[in-house]
Amino acid sequence: MSSGEFRHLVRVSGFDCRGDLQAWVALTKIKGVNRRFALAVLRVLDIDPWERLGYLSEEDISRIDEVIKNPVENGIPVWFLNRRKDVWAGEDKHIVGADLIYVLKRDIDVMKKAKSWKGIRHALGLKVRGQKTRTSGRKGITIGVTKGKKEKAREKARKLG
Repeated sequence: MSSGEFRHLVRVSGFDCRGDLQAWVALTKIKGVNRRFALAVLRVLDIDPWERLGYLSEEDISRIDEVIKNPVENGIPVWFLNRRKDVWAGEDKHIVGADLIYVLKRDIDVMKKAKSWKGIRHALGLKVRGQKTRTSGRKGITIGVTKGKKEKAREKARKLG
């Protein structure tokens, strides 16, 4: 293909994706689209996943956009979606981009308001999924072990030394 047909930035689902990346890699830069979903979208549309995104036509890009917005209607199974049986809408959805950020924030706020265990952990800024917190997950100023007399004497000797 000629260099005139190549685009360095391609707009897909409200995101600017780099055109020099392979199509499936470029799609994973969209929040809410992982590797498997990107490959499924390209497989449904019969687009080569290893082709550079900048070489795809406007028609292909609009088809990709449509499948990401309505995956079930375009042949992607329901179990591939990231928001199944949504509590608020009662339907299966695939949420992408800023909407995903908003929905996650709303879910965390509901947990905090209900004072569930996860909500309390979120509110306190602690680990939520059962990880240990004795040595990891610390924030702020680190407090180390205080040095003994011998260690202070050795440090003083090194400085003078």
